[in-house]
Amino acid sequence: MTRGICILGATGSIGKSTLDVLSRHSDVFRVVALTGNHRVAEMLALCTIHQPEQVVMAAPEAAQQLRVLLRDAGLKQINVESGPEALAAVARMDGVDEVMAAIVGAAGLLPTLAAVEAGKKVYLANKECLVMAGKLFMDRVRACQVTLLPIDSEHNAVFQCFADGRGVRRILLTASGGPFRTWPLERLAGVTPDQACAHPNWVMGRKISVDSATMMNKGLEVIEAHWLFNLPAEQIDVLIHPQSIIHSMVEYVDGSVLAQLGNPDMRTPIAHALAYPERIESGVSSLDLAKTADLQFETPDLQRFPCLALAFSALKAGGAAATVLNAANEVAVQAFLDEALPFARIAAVVENTLTDLQPAAPDELDAVLAIDQQARVIAGKHLRRYAESALA
Repeated sequence: MTRGICILGATGSIGKSTLDVLSRHSDVFRVVALTGNHRVAEMLALCTIHQPEQVVMAAPEAAQQLRVLLRDAGLKQINVESGPEALAAVARMDGVDEVMAAIVGAAGLLPTLAAVEAGKKVYLANKECLVMAGKLFMDRVRACQVTLLPIDSEHNAVFQCFADGRGVRRILLTASGGPFRTWPLERLAGVTPDQACAHPNWVMGRKISVDSATMMNKGLEVIEAHWLFNLPAEQIDVLIHPQSIIHSMVEYVDGSVLAQLGNPDMRTPIAHALAYPERIESGVSSLDLAKTADLQFETPDLQRFPCLALAFSALKAGGAAATVLNAANEVAVQAFLDEALPFARIAAVVENTLTDLQPAAPDELDAVLAIDQQARVIAGKHLRRYAESALA
């Protein structure tokens, strides 16, 4: 019996890497459903190769365009829907045994939660689920007795080294430091979106690439690690490792440090999760340690990376601070990508939003979504203030 898989965010980098691994093991896995945002041509190409039963696009216009293209390509048997309700429905559908949750940002929360509540095995590549609604999300995972496996390279590395969690002193999440690790601070004011998206080691989408450049991505991963491994902020450290060969480490009370190494390729953690507790071939080349030779490490400079400090502060503050942090960051990063906000002002928008909005911890999902929307409104207000001051 093959295992049916739904990929939420199939046209993104994680989605494509997942499909590459799945194609190497078609005797074990079958692609039942794919979802995408607006990249119709890319989704058509994926449908031609993998021929899923169901596709969901974010917008009705994109869905209709895809229907026409599929019909013209002789693939009219593939059903196409659109919108958030269809996105949640496809994560619950019969025939789907496992769900790769790879939608970037807050948009991934509801469909991933739908997969959990439907009892699907979930591969979590959407860290925002835990940043926005960590306690609620993990409570549902436990209540539904769902298998949840981390896909982010850092959390997957920790998972491989964590064993049963006994005797853990701390975990160390590694970070490349992004493209501006050695830039003079005064140059950061003039950073362009293309420069911020040119990651030195990983091929990623634009939003997550900007988050990597600010190290907000690592901050979000700190919060995610807190929920995944049930550790306080004091037992989670970040270490810059420019080569991206060691993906994370676990230190034990006896002084042992276990590390997971590999070439920087997301197919490794994806293959690990898909096969767990077995191992399967991923398509990733062997790591040549003699060629790699020099592995460097350094402590993050929080003056250079204020977003990392804001994430740690939000985790320690508790309540809904992490929800506010994530929403404000999504607004600020999009404004930067739209060239409406300088790179160096992203952290300021997030910090100001955190100062203005300090709600209590939400006790239900609707409250999480309401706080998320409120934070976006306040972040938008700070964007307008910046625009007005820039014109003055």
